[in-house]
Order: sequence, then C-alpha cells, then structure tokens
Amino acid sequence: MLKTGLVSVTFRKLTPLEIVTLVNKAGLKAIEWGGDIHVPHGNTKKAEEVYKLTMEAGLEVASYGSYYKPLSEGTPEFEAVLDTACALQTKTIRIWAGGKRSRDVDERYWDSIIEDTVINAKKAEKVGISLAFEYHDHTLTDTIESALRLINAINLPNVFLYWQPAVNVSVTKRCEDLQQVYPYLSNLHVFEWEGWTRLPLEQGIDNWRTYLSKIPNSEKVHYAMLEFVQNDSPEQFLQDAEILKLLVNEYQAK
Repeated sequence: MLKTGLVSVTFRKLTPLEIVTLVNKAGLKAIEWGGDIHVPHGNTKKAEEVYKLTMEAGLEVASYGSYYKPLSEGTPEFEAVLDTACALQTKTIRIWAGGKRSRDVDERYWDSIIEDTVINAKKAEKVGISLAFEYHDHTLTDTIESALRLINAINLPNVFLYWQPAVNVSVTKRCEDLQQVYPYLSNLHVFEWEGWTRLPLEQGIDNWRTYLSKIPNSEKVHYAMLEFVQNDSPEQFLQDAEILKLLVNEYQAK
C-alpha cells in the first residue's frame, strides 16, 4: 500500500503551519518532518506541537527525517533524536549510513556504523520505532551492493532502507536496484531529475510508473513523499502532487 506525502525539508523556509496548510491543499496524506529546521533534534516541545498540528489537520506523520549521521562531525546525539521521534509519535526515524562513500572506507568504518546502528536500533525497538537508512550518495548506502551489505550485516527486524532514484543511473538499473531493496523497503522519496537539474514530476511520470510497478501491492504501508521540487516552488509542488496522486491511484488499482 502506498500513501502520498511531502518531505518537509523541501520547504525549509516555510513554517510547520504553512507546510501543513500546503499539504492539505495538495490533498496528500502525510508529512516526513525534518530534524534540522521544523522539528529540531532534542526539542520535544516543538515535536509535540507539530504532532498536534499535523493530527488536527487530518494528516499523518510519515517519519522523522533526522540528520543522525554516525562518525560525522556535528551529528546529534541519538537519544535526542529518539526522544524527539517519540514526542512526534512516529514509528520511523530516517538516519544516514555515515558520511563517506562506501568505496572510500575501510572495514573498521563499516564495523563502527554497523555496531552503532545495532545499539540504536535496539533502543528504538523498545519504544516501537524503526530506523531506515537514507538511500544516498556519500554514505554506505550509495550503491545497491553496499546498501544490501549493510542491511544484512545489521540483520535486525526494525532496520530498513529508503529508496530514491540514483542520479545519473538508467531507469533499468534503478528498477533492478528497487527490486533488490524491496524486502527492506521503508519509504520512497519522489522526484524527477535530469542529472542534477530538477524537473516537474510530470516529465518523469512514465519513469515513476515503471518504478512503482516493481513494488508489490501489499498491506505493508510505504509513504511515497515528494522532495526536491523545481525552484522550491509551492505552485510546482501542487502540480507535482496531482501527478503523485495519479500515480498512487493507478498503483492501488492494479
């Protein structure tokens, strides 16, 4: 099952109220609240306020988009991230698999990321929360091979992977990767790029039809959330939201 949503850091300059209003106007279902601006790590009071705001608008909290990045300078304390996620009443915390490319690190780095994740995942499990790695360049999930190596080494039932289209990779390769990620899939970040240039989602509608065809339609909920809107434009977001709803409706009907 897919549900539509927005990644709040798409609009860092907007307030939580403005974001909730925009998501409601777009007719989407959920928000991934970001930990850098809208719901800062450790600010549980703000998290409680944003949760209430989200619920009163009839929306869901898809996840807490934290910037917990082990072995990286400036990363927040995991306990602060977890406390904030609890106050936000989400079941998923998005984290990063370090801050270095998988091909550039040694076994000691791998072991440290794995150990750190195991410790934190067990803490999260006690309060019913899962961890999900950003599928992202310059981390240990920057290739399908490294992502699968990491998730299999951790081997815990509450650790998952996000998925998003890798940059400068063919649609065929992205689909192959998504099929391999699926057993560990949490949520999807939805956008259309040509190289590093942001495009309207409509220009990638056939690509996204192809991607979504690789995800079995089951009872498991995956949030498909818009990110990287062209020109950071609310107007473009509203257009992209119409395309996303169309894609999800087609998917649910199959």
